[in-house]
Amino acid sequence: MKTCYLILIAFLALSSSAVSAFDPSPLQDFCVAINETKTGGVFVNGKFCKDPKLVNANDFFYGGLKQGDTSGPLGSAVTPVAVTEIPGLNTLGISLARIDFAPKGLNPPHTHPRGTEILVVLEGTLLVGFVTSNPENKLFTKVLYKGDVFVFPIGLIHFQLNVGNKNAVAISGLSSQNPGVITIANAVFKSNPPISDEVLAKAFQVDNKIIDAIQKNL
Repeated sequence: MKTCYLILIAFLALSSSAVSAFDPSPLQDFCVAINETKTGGVFVNGKFCKDPKLVNANDFFYGGLKQGDTSGPLGSAVTPVAVTEIPGLNTLGISLARIDFAPKGLNPPHTHPRGTEILVVLEGTLLVGFVTSNPENKLFTKVLYKGDVFVFPIGLIHFQLNVGNKNAVAISGLSSQNPGVITIANAVFKSNPPISDEVLAKAFQVDNKIIDAIQKNL
């Protein structure tokens, strides 16, 4: 009986750890993030908390979520509004991003390791999609129009492509104050230090020269 009780306690402890693996529920009204501890801050979930007596409205504000520069080769720009931009988001478990697209612009395949994403199209027409994990690797895609909403589950590779002939704009909400982003092409072909050509050539079943060409283009 005692052994069963200990196993139950261990299981509950592990379950609790799993539940809090992502942004935990806050234990206070707010915990405005600061980057230094001279004011006697407390370290909570990656950031130090500002003394509540020193908090003001600007700690919860971000001014001018403007159009991003889409003149790059991908024709898209992501403007994040996370805990770095709004310190008051610390421990609140949410953030957002504005995504601008030139005609045919692409927000390339990427993942958010710490957050589910919900996207709403403000202007334009987007082809969006995500791929499930191994072994199915099933692709879910949908063409979205102004006012449409789509969800990308946490950690899954996803993308957005402007299939219209005009600029497009979308807003994404994310279920983390700092969801992170891993752009697949950059992670694979632009790592520091680089992954060896031998590994990449074998993984993609191509010649080393093709790997070199991709790395050069990126």
